[in-house]
Amino acid sequence: MAATRSAPRPAIDAVRGFNRFYTRQIGLLGEHVFESPFSLSETRVLYELAHRDGPTATDLGKDLGLDAGYMSRMLRRFEAQRLISRTASPADGRRNHLRLTTRGRKAFAPLEHRARVEVGSMLGRLSPPEQQQVVDAMSTIERALRGQAADRAPYVLRPHQPGDMGWVVHRHGAIYAQEWGYDEHFEALVARIVADFLDRFDPKRERCWIAEKDGAIVGSVFVVAKSKMVAKLRLLLVEPSARGLGIGRRLVDECVRFARAAGYRQLTLWTHSQLTAARRLYHEAGFTRVRQVRQFSFGKDLVDEIWNRRL
Repeated sequence: MAATRSAPRPAIDAVRGFNRFYTRQIGLLGEHVFESPFSLSETRVLYELAHRDGPTATDLGKDLGLDAGYMSRMLRRFEAQRLISRTASPADGRRNHLRLTTRGRKAFAPLEHRARVEVGSMLGRLSPPEQQQVVDAMSTIERALRGQAADRAPYVLRPHQPGDMGWVVHRHGAIYAQEWGYDEHFEALVARIVADFLDRFDPKRERCWIAEKDGAIVGSVFVVAKSKMVAKLRLLLVEPSARGLGIGRRLVDECVRFARAAGYRQLTLWTHSQLTAARRLYHEAGFTRVRQVRQFSFGKDLVDEIWNRRL
């Protein structure tokens, strides 16, 4: 077994000194975070649950480096306080997916707000170029220390949050214009779809997934109700920089899983014939093309397609 190398003493002292400085800056020296009833470890778990879609306790413990027994006790406390819920995995009944309840999201919201205010205030004392220097330096530290760990997920999925719909509209408009030449009418259609989703959102029967990589949004997809027994998969998108990681396939699989669990009998979608990568994902996920129509839309001659999947 190869011996573990140690850094020189000055480097170790410098890192420890920076850690002490930074924890003071962001208010993590007290027993509870931001004068809340939660410890740092509890806050980290709540953050993950707020920003990921149904992780398991094993996933959380592994990603956060927390002892399994400690994690189990923490989750039992959260359940007793009605902050979280557990749902058995459709694929494996021995695994439970964890999610924040409405009460849990209300408890976490002040922490999220306070953290954003504190960091915003800290960076606000710097000029824009200095802010960018700080962000770049932090990214450099994260990349260097993270390395290429094979067991770290390259992306995470989470439910939608305020501000996400603006990204969905913007990136659909920009990417479809760049890659396929669609005009502004396509962006207008996406804006109407997301506005309707927010206005009519039923969390028991509808869902939006946002994919994040290294803190940046890189993908999205929606399941919305069409009728009591039929759901629609809408607005699947993966950023060009994040393609090849399996994000699109995972997003489609999540739609199928959720629609089945919500009691729908069929999942349907609308696409165009030239979107070959998306059509391949739909075919691999069990969808079948049931109709196609030629028409002029979004400034292009297109072939509209309807694909269905029985659940």
